[in-house]
Amino acid sequence: MKKMLLLVRWIVGLLFIFSGLIKVNDPIGLSYKMQEFFEVWNMHFLNDYALFFSIAMNSFEVLAGVAIIIGWRIKLFSWLLLLLIVFFTFLTGYAHYSGKIKTCGCFGDCLPLTAAQSFYKDLFLLALILLLVGFQQYIKSTLSNLWAFSLVALTLVLSTIAQFYVLRHLPWVDCLPYKVGNNILQKMELPAGATLDSMQIVFEYQKEGKTIEFDQENFPENFDDSYIFVSRKDKLVKKGNGLKPAIVDFSLKTLDGVDTTQAVLANKGKFVLILAKDASNLPLWKKKVSNIVNNYVFAEKVSYRVIFVSAEGAKIKAAFPDHTVLNCDATVLKTAARVNPTFLFMEGATIKKKLSYLDVEDDMNALY
Repeated sequence: MKKMLLLVRWIVGLLFIFSGLIKVNDPIGLSYKMQEFFEVWNMHFLNDYALFFSIAMNSFEVLAGVAIIIGWRIKLFSWLLLLLIVFFTFLTGYAHYSGKIKTCGCFGDCLPLTAAQSFYKDLFLLALILLLVGFQQYIKSTLSNLWAFSLVALTLVLSTIAQFYVLRHLPWVDCLPYKVGNNILQKMELPAGATLDSMQIVFEYQKEGKTIEFDQENFPENFDDSYIFVSRKDKLVKKGNGLKPAIVDFSLKTLDGVDTTQAVLANKGKFVLILAKDASNLPLWKKKVSNIVNNYVFAEKVSYRVIFVSAEGAKIKAAFPDHTVLNCDATVLKTAARVNPTFLFMEGATIKKKLSYLDVEDDMNALY
């Protein structure tokens, strides 16, 4: 029994530590996933607290995983994990059966799971945690209370500090389509072997009180004014295999609304895109970014052309009137730039370097 419980503790503990650490690397990613659930459930008032919930959840997952492995306060943590996994199972089950949420973010963007995979994973964990709750009296801590408390406390502190660090300096591991080395134009292309949904236009008419449906290639031979139009709809004939481009909605537009995506990315030279999702915290970074873009390295040494990209282009243009400013969808920028603003150093459509605005000056010598 003890050997079985030890194995269960290690499986549960490692899974929670792994899950937590992946999301510690990118807490804002989980906050966006939480907001997706809030939107579906019309709980918009919680959106402002999503990042706090994300940081707390990630730290707790790592902390609880460590506590379970060493067997410290097993009664408390086994019950807390049971409550947590029941909640997770509800979320993943809802996503799986409703179809409204495609991925649940259980392992972040680095290891995306479908809603079904997440649901079955949580059912497996639920069974294991029920074993821990049911046989908790057989589990003893492998460390003294002082050492166990110190280890769990250190885990909490380090995991929390790590998250605040990446919120300012970008994730250590970038698992998103806009990572260094990727070519944006290539990532916008359909992957090899992809097949799209095949659709057919179907018309619905009424004639002599009867409803008649037909497609654009099979009009009735006697079609005339006696047919009364009811509706036109698209009918799925053959479903595609679901493969999509890694980047599906990247579009750069001038402040007048002219699409300039190809013109910018087809440029073979070096330039920098400064991605600022919005201008909400503009006063906090305006001076620092101004010093960077007016730096000798940018202006003369390597002659970087600077292009600001934002969902609030007009406000950014007012702050940086001497630079090109383009508009881009806020959702795209949330994916491409976890820090507001983020510098993408480009060579053509290829991302050569990606830095938080806080780190650019320290990395200036590496730009040429």
